[in-house]
Amino acid sequence: MLRSMYSGISGMKNFQAKLDVLGNNIANVNTYGFKKGRTTFKDLVSQQISGASAPTQERGGVNPKQIGLGAQLSTIDTIDTQGSLQTTGRPLDLALSGDGFFVVSDGPNNYFTRAGNFYLDQEGTLVNADGLKLLDTAGDEIDIPTDAESFSIGNDGSVTYIQNGVLNANPQQIGIAKFANNGGLEKVGSNLYQQTTNSGAVDINALAGPGTQGAGEIVAGALEMSNVDLSEEFTEMIVAQRGFQANTRIITTSDEILQELVNLKR
Repeated sequence: MLRSMYSGISGMKNFQAKLDVLGNNIANVNTYGFKKGRTTFKDLVSQQISGASAPTQERGGVNPKQIGLGAQLSTIDTIDTQGSLQTTGRPLDLALSGDGFFVVSDGPNNYFTRAGNFYLDQEGTLVNADGLKLLDTAGDEIDIPTDAESFSIGNDGSVTYIQNGVLNANPQQIGIAKFANNGGLEKVGSNLYQQTTNSGAVDINALAGPGTQGAGEIVAGALEMSNVDLSEEFTEMIVAQRGFQANTRIITTSDEILQELVNLKR
């Protein structure tokens, strides 16, 4: 009797985790470059009632008898599909169309992001909303002179500008980090990722250029939106809610049967 109660508890914990992931997805439905999460489950160990037996000349084989002891959380995946591109017309808004990540740095640490809303600080350095510096293919910060008359960023990531009426001869190129396993990256908040032992490593000093080595191209004047689909999230929310309710019913039903057993003694 108690096995069913503990199975119900494990199911409730799993669906609570699923609802937590769904809630985070919905909260970030308008977060630029956000990649939604997904939960998967797997069963727990099963209690062996009797083992299997092989067939003999007189009698056929018998299958094992097992009682499952509940479920557990298997994975929380990051779904790395392309989000839709929203045109903004702002020259420092950059969207990645394809695989890869922008690389930003605070000096000792390097981070990776799909959010392409960048800005110029007072020294003309390209930075993100938190002041982390955008890196080029050589791992250096990207600077635009403060007295430049105009600038533009091409699909290949080349940052060109006109200074004193002259076009810069050797434009810097925005670097793109491409990982063997995007799902292995660790989210650290603020639209940033860090590489892990399972994501694969990239050489910060030799990053790919946009549109090369399998990296996506840059679309200037646009931003990548979140890949969260509200209709899908609300459907999954209903599934999680009903699953949670079903597991609570298992517990209450088991409790009622236990109560009947206790009441056998008057």
